[in-house]
Amino acid sequence: MSGSGANPFAQFQESFTQDGSVYKYFDLPSIDNKYDSLPFSIRVLLESAVRNCDNFHVLEKDVQSILGWTPSLKQETSDVEVSFKPARVILQDFTGVPAVVDFAAMRDAVRQLGGNPEKINPICPADLVIDHSVQVDFVRSSDALTKNESLEFQRNKERFTFLKWGARAFDNMLIVPPGSGIVHQVNLEYLARVVFEKEDSSDGSKILYPDSVVGTDSHTTMINGLGVLGWGVGGIEAEAVMLGQSISMLLPEVIGYKLEGKLGPLATSTDLVLTITKHLRQLGVVGKFVEFYGPGVAELSIADRATISNMCPEYGATVGYFPIDENTLSYMRQTNRSEKKIDIIRQYLKATRQLRDYAREDQDPQYTESVTLDLSTVVTSVSGPKRPHDRVSVSSMCADFKSCLTSPVGFKGFAVPPSALTASGEFQWDDGKTYRIGHGSVVIAAITSCTNTSNPSVMLGAGLLAKNAVEKGLSILPYIKTSLSPGSGVVTYYLRESGVIPYLEQLGFDIVGYGCMTCIGNSGPLDENVVNTIEKNGLVCCGVLSGNRNFEGRIHPNTRANYLASPLLVIAYAIAGRVDIDFETEPLGVDANDKEVYLRDIWPTRSEIQEVEHKHVIPAMFQEVYSKIQLGSKDWQTLEVSDGKLYPWSGISTYIKRPPFFDGMTRELPQIKSIEQARCLLLLGDSVTTDHISPAGSIARRSPAARYLSERGLTPRDFNSYGSRRGNDAVMARGTFANIRLVNKLASKTGPNTLYVPSGEEMDIFDAAERYAGEGTPLLLVVGKDYGSGSSRDWAAKGPFLLGIKAVIAESYERIHRSNLVGMGIIPLQFLPGQSAETLNLTGRELYNIALPDGELKPGQRIAVEADGVVFETTLRFDTEVDITYYKNGGILNYMIRKMLGD
Repeated sequence: MSGSGANPFAQFQESFTQDGSVYKYFDLPSIDNKYDSLPFSIRVLLESAVRNCDNFHVLEKDVQSILGWTPSLKQETSDVEVSFKPARVILQDFTGVPAVVDFAAMRDAVRQLGGNPEKINPICPADLVIDHSVQVDFVRSSDALTKNESLEFQRNKERFTFLKWGARAFDNMLIVPPGSGIVHQVNLEYLARVVFEKEDSSDGSKILYPDSVVGTDSHTTMINGLGVLGWGVGGIEAEAVMLGQSISMLLPEVIGYKLEGKLGPLATSTDLVLTITKHLRQLGVVGKFVEFYGPGVAELSIADRATISNMCPEYGATVGYFPIDENTLSYMRQTNRSEKKIDIIRQYLKATRQLRDYAREDQDPQYTESVTLDLSTVVTSVSGPKRPHDRVSVSSMCADFKSCLTSPVGFKGFAVPPSALTASGEFQWDDGKTYRIGHGSVVIAAITSCTNTSNPSVMLGAGLLAKNAVEKGLSILPYIKTSLSPGSGVVTYYLRESGVIPYLEQLGFDIVGYGCMTCIGNSGPLDENVVNTIEKNGLVCCGVLSGNRNFEGRIHPNTRANYLASPLLVIAYAIAGRVDIDFETEPLGVDANDKEVYLRDIWPTRSEIQEVEHKHVIPAMFQEVYSKIQLGSKDWQTLEVSDGKLYPWSGISTYIKRPPFFDGMTRELPQIKSIEQARCLLLLGDSVTTDHISPAGSIARRSPAARYLSERGLTPRDFNSYGSRRGNDAVMARGTFANIRLVNKLASKTGPNTLYVPSGEEMDIFDAAERYAGEGTPLLLVVGKDYGSGSSRDWAAKGPFLLGIKAVIAESYERIHRSNLVGMGIIPLQFLPGQSAETLNLTGRELYNIALPDGELKPGQRIAVEADGVVFETTLRFDTEVDITYYKNGGILNYMIRKMLGD
């Protein structure tokens, strides 16, 4: 559809003048009297549609559809599709590297097809934060930070050089150098605008509009705590947004989550978020917006709100949104945003009725459904041992863990036989002492950058608890691998100024780096004596971390049980040395006078923590840290990079490789064909996460990826991690489905194995896929519910594409992963309600035929599948017309190349 480009809502543009500058904005309330009943999150979608309406990319009917949002809208039956153009894109290092790789490869493809390669350039502002994954090799030393970061710079020099080239080659792209912090915290403290200012080239005035963002990490949602609407997308979809494409989405339900009361004096934001996560998972909010309201919200700091929003992927919603209020603006002042900027934001938000007063019920909009939580009911909690929404109150933790030991294998069970419940083992440590560990022993305790280090209250709380513990003479056993990885330099600043760092260090919580570490599987090796004792005795040992995710096999192969906890509880369990402790009745240890010390004796109250926070978390810290953030370290500054617009690909690099996604691409659309005589590569159950699919963590020495690297002269010490090699498709394809905890029903054992059906051989998944490819056999996956939950990893779709996967048949999908599959040209099919591989007696050994219609594909249509004579219907999970357009082109990036060639 083509249009004149004139905005049909131009007459609703208003302006105000401040300090001689004219600021324009769209007066949303005057467009329709329905406006005040809309949830605040929907108002952001509306503003984007109004401002960008050109009846080409964004249609007038998109505006009317958003204005027509009602509480009665149900996603299960809704087909209301709208377009959304985010204000900006944020790229995490892990997914930023392949994004820049793809952009570089797209330039090559455009050149080869006779177009102008420099058209491939970000249009939407892109911020790429190199929050590089740091493996925690060095701990418990004053120079652990320096050693870890130096080692990581050596390992990743080529990758960093490539990104620095990208910052020069592509316009409208900001690179935040390594060592600056975790992407989400840098976004919250520095990059977020709250309200955007864009110059109007026609008259020099400024156009104001809400900040909104999509990012290549599912925890992009953290920014919703600041009132910035944002969520995670796959790297593939983010690249399209960077190239000026709107996101096509179904208008969401909005669940109102009302908060009342106040948190108790011993409760933390982590306890609150684990409570909310379990509640919302039970409620069922996948694909929905959650918007928080009620007087209890005003009691929460922005850091508290950001912690809740950060865990949004764990409760399954698209966003967990906190509308902007005066506390938001106070946070901007605290984080050194200018007073002039804050005044302009306030004026704009008041004019468009987007500034919230949580105490005023008359401002409460309508919601699809509302639920309520009394903050005073929140108790100290952890979550685990295998999923973030399996909350356990600390008071019942001891009994719960013992129950998990004997329960059948599952999310809450390890099936330890009765005869092995008292199993334990001894080993000797460097201090010459002998130590004993058993089921429940803590071997990893990590305060990580994921969620909680955005929150001064829990970080300072951990510091105060450490101080109290040290003063009582408590310590942590030397074999427990302890670490502290802050989310930004500001955290180090206020921990130092408040005087708690020496106490943290005395307990072993030295700062080891800034970035994704233990929480992403880069916990580094455990001591061999510990590992041997665990394996020899079949022990269920534990990791305790202040992160987002504790999926099986993610943290470390030898910590079968992993618990999410506040930084305070991470230290508490590390001191205890085990998770099967009842803190109420059992002491942590004894003081110098042999008097028993309980957790309650060292736990700081919320008011004590807030007093320290108000004194030490000040604007000057943020100004000091972020005034020089773009300079980077000396190592970064001295990196020499090419100035060319086309990347000089190296044929021998094992880090950066031109991907094959565009090989053989033509200007014309490929013909759509049915899938015939396909084999099932994997038969999987429920809750298969992107951790199971996407390459992550260390590269196992006997894996296909290891063989590939060894053939190129690398030794295991140089393998590095999958995360660091995301720019090399050959490594990543070999690491797809390489998770050691993958349960494939076609294989006889857990791990990255499958059955090559024609011969009956079991082999590595990549090897089987390669053999099928050599025969020209298309492949598919048959899976259960919630396929692709977890992080928004583009390689969870790119990897299967490179393995030859043409379609996935699932009982249900997580939102981002379904979108990523479409973006790579993989067909997502869904079993009809009540049907599954089990009900249809599918074994995975069948030959599959998927009949695609000769005519036009339609969103949600029925598609017949035949498997060795068994015929069943599935739902085509192309949810929008845009999905179909991408599929016809062979994927979203191919579509963008053809579009650039046609412009």
